[in-house]
Amino acid sequence: HPAVVMRQRKSCQRKDGVFLYFEDNAGVTVNNKGEMKGSAITGPVVKERADLWSRTAPNAGSIA
Repeated sequence: HPAVVMRQRKSCQRKDGVFLYFEDNAGVTVNNKGEMKGSAITGPVVKERADLWSRTAPNAGSIA
């Protein structure tokens, strides 16, 4: 099954110039329809991922 990276240690720059990075790497496994296999995401999720993968966003602890 495919996986979606929800946060990463390597810094990335948003279009507004802000650099964003996290303490750890985290991802979720999704099925072919884009639905999460798990029930919850612990920790923050990057806003860009929440916008792209709208079915995973409601299960996130917070949006960064």
